[in-house]
Amino acid sequence: MFHYKNRIVITGGAGRFGTELKKTVSKYKLLFPNKNELNILNEISISKYLKLKKPKYLIHLAGLSRPMELHEKFLRKSIDLNIIGTCNITKVCSDLNIKLIYFSTSYVYPGIKGNYNEKSTLLPKNNYSWSKLGGESAVHMYKNSLILRVCMTEKPFVHNKAFSDFITNFIFHEDIAKFLFKLINKNGVINVGGKIQSVYNFVKKYNLNIKKISAKKILGKEYPLNPSMNINKLKKIIK
Repeated sequence: MFHYKNRIVITGGAGRFGTELKKTVSKYKLLFPNKNELNILNEISISKYLKLKKPKYLIHLAGLSRPMELHEKFLRKSIDLNIIGTCNITKVCSDLNIKLIYFSTSYVYPGIKGNYNEKSTLLPKNNYSWSKLGGESAVHMYKNSLILRVCMTEKPFVHNKAFSDFITNFIFHEDIAKFLFKLINKNGVINVGGKIQSVYNFVKKYNLNIKKISAKKILGKEYPLNPSMNINKLKKIIK
């Protein structure tokens, strides 16, 4: 199949990160189909749109994300959108030989000791992270793909309190948008995030009025509080 080499289809364009990508200026032509144009739960819809537009790449952002409770409350929706939808996208990209870039999450790691690299053992801790790992399983089967395990948040930070004992790699959507296109020709898995630090320390640089709260008190003593990732692989690519 002929592909337009500069053309990228992006699912989930109405979401937080998709909205940020719409502001991005790059050498690529970005296409943001709505749900009527490309329905991730319908293989025929996906195939029809991609055959029409002939992209070289597809960045898969569409799915169910926050709040996390949605995945416990609406199990069927979580499975449909994050697992089955991603499987459908993967199958059609494979049929048409389109490079697939899938946005997963840092929460697929166990979250106990932190500094996880791309080859570390995976152990999701809730339905959201299981649903994202379910999507990863399909993408891993397709060799012309890239999985980005991402830890990102919107700017400004939406809460007036932040965990002082939850260690992570938060980075703003707008900062990932700046280097995303340096990654799309890579394959395999790349951890994507910022410096390892507590959520509170990340936020206080931008909001001096942020208040400290304890994740251990709110999430419970058993909840793993350090899903931080080693991002050396990312640093080498974007330097």
